[in-house]
Amino acid sequence: MTTPTNSVDFSLVLASSVHDMKNSIGMLVASLESFIEDCPPANEKQAKHFNTLHYEASRINAELVQLLTIYRMQNGHLPLRVDQHYVIDVLEDQLARNHSLLDSRNIHPRLECDDNLEWAFDADLIGSVVQNVIVNCSRYTRNELLVSAKVENDFLRIFVADDGTGYPPSMLEAPTSSVSGSGVNEGSTHLGLYFAEEIARLHKQKNRVGYIRLENGAPLGGGCFNLMLP
Repeated sequence: MTTPTNSVDFSLVLASSVHDMKNSIGMLVASLESFIEDCPPANEKQAKHFNTLHYEASRINAELVQLLTIYRMQNGHLPLRVDQHYVIDVLEDQLARNHSLLDSRNIHPRLECDDNLEWAFDADLIGSVVQNVIVNCSRYTRNELLVSAKVENDFLRIFVADDGTGYPPSMLEAPTSSVSGSGVNEGSTHLGLYFAEEIARLHKQKNRVGYIRLENGAPLGGGCFNLMLP
């Protein structure tokens, strides 16, 4: 058996492929949204099929973004661009980005944030976290979705709440514990939560570090995802 003289960095090849797939899925989502707008479903059965296609395409796109970001983070190629931002602008952008998805699933989003609230963070990375949570909530909520932000104990608290059944006890106890060998074998890696936690931890100020927290109950009676930034 001969050994190749030039070894290939498979992780680099995979990252490049993920980048290409992300772009293709992004185009697919945009085309699907345009198609749904031009040709609305004629009945409930068609609407259900369109909703499923839209959700799954959006979810795959979000996970590819997460994988690529984590790869860059672990290889030291992820720049952290922290600057002052109006929080409401970032949140409005993510709701607008997912307007078609939420509308197709008859979900009524609500945004609560002071127009003048400013904070220092990487808008692209935090936007990606909020985007992923909104897509995930679109599957589990019934009809309502609340995206909000406010300052608590010198942390910026960005939270996304729904009126679904809430998070299971195992996730409340250890949100990212399923990102392990056993989690992968069971087909449930909770990659989105791991991604969110890692992005939160990149945001530091003196001895304080960002983190995530999951809750059930208030304000809508379902699950509530909290992103805490110092």
